Amino acid sequence: MSILRNIKTIVLLLAVLTLVAACKESGKINLVEKENTSVYYFIRHAEKDRSDSTNKNPSLTIQGLERANKWALFFKDKNIAAVYSTNYKRTQQTALPIAKEQNLEIISYTAKELISEKFIADNKGKNIVIVGHSNTTPELVNSLLGEKKYEDIADRENNNVFIVTLNKNKTTAKRVKVN
Repeated sequence: MSILRNIKTIVLLLAVLTLVAACKESGKINLVEKENTSVYYFIRHAEKDRSDSTNKNPSLTIQGLERANKWALFFKDKNIAAVYSTNYKRTQQTALPIAKEQNLEIISYTAKELISEKFIADNKGKNIVIVGHSNTTPELVNSLLGEKKYEDIADRENNNVFIVTLNKNKTTAKRVKVN
């Protein structure tokens, strides 16, 4: 009887050790996958001043400045590594509170030149915010996805975030309204 009990104990011990080893290995895989996963947050600039229809580079309204501060709170716990913005007052003003909250400088970009192998390599494993416009934001998301999934943002919509997750296995995107 004691030999049978010892065998059962040894088998149980081996099963537990195998389970522990599998969990440790699974954790390593998840850690490596997380290090290789990039998350891009694309937002359109906040509400712009529309009082002068001839002004091609307007600032944000009071409501827009408030939304920019809300974006900073939204991204506060997201471990943002870089904040990109086009070189317009409204996008820079939207990006500024986010960059300040994350203690980062704003990186200016041109929409047609942003998405590249270098951009993807430079931001591998990082969380990035890209502030753009009603047409360039979905265009950049579509470029990362390699398909035309999203249309231009409606002219008065300033509360969407497109979250693109890129890892070596697949790229996913979702659009979320944030109020």
